[in-house]
Amino acid sequence: MPQLQMKRRMVLGGLIMAVIGGRAAAAASGSVVGKAAKIRGNVRRRQGEAEERLAAGGSVLDRDYVMTSTNSFADLALSETRILLGPQTELLIDSFIAGEGGTLELGVGRMVFDRPRGLPKVDVAVRTAFGMIGVRGTKFFCGPSRTAAFAVFVEHGAVSVEGGGVTRMLAAGQGVDIDRPGAAPSEQTNWGQARIREAYASVGLR
Repeated sequence: MPQLQMKRRMVLGGLIMAVIGGRAAAAASGSVVGKAAKIRGNVRRRQGEAEERLAAGGSVLDRDYVMTSTNSFADLALSETRILLGPQTELLIDSFIAGEGGTLELGVGRMVFDRPRGLPKVDVAVRTAFGMIGVRGTKFFCGPSRTAAFAVFVEHGAVSVEGGGVTRMLAAGQGVDIDRPGAAPSEQTNWGQARIREAYASVGLR
């Protein structure tokens, strides 16, 4: 009888450890927040120490670090929100909840954030080396543009761009340039169609 009780305890202990281990693995891997709608070229995702190639239809997880190589593009669908990444871009999905928003971190490169008109607004913050971008349900581009080391352009909606102790509010059609990390954004200007097309083409939009 004592041996039988010991075996039962061992089995029960093993089941408990398996459940705990499964929960820990799930927590470490993050929850699914979207998928890769389209992929061109070599795009990879890293979650913790694990790294793999991201293919069209593949899941995108919270805390994923998505990286595009030369001549590569990623079109990510985070619920109704679309994130487009240009070549040699690194994006951390720091936290994201469908319908609520979250935080993204653009390490290098360029991206377009696109949430269609008519949908409920979500609060999203985009961290960059050049400053913080505050988003309330909109479509905008951010990244290098022409002679600017970093720029932000809003197609519709509104965003705030904070850097160097200065905050600029951008409305539809407006953009700002930032010369270097720590510098203040320039005064708002209206972008011409040629520059807008160049910015969108740099993330694969035509």
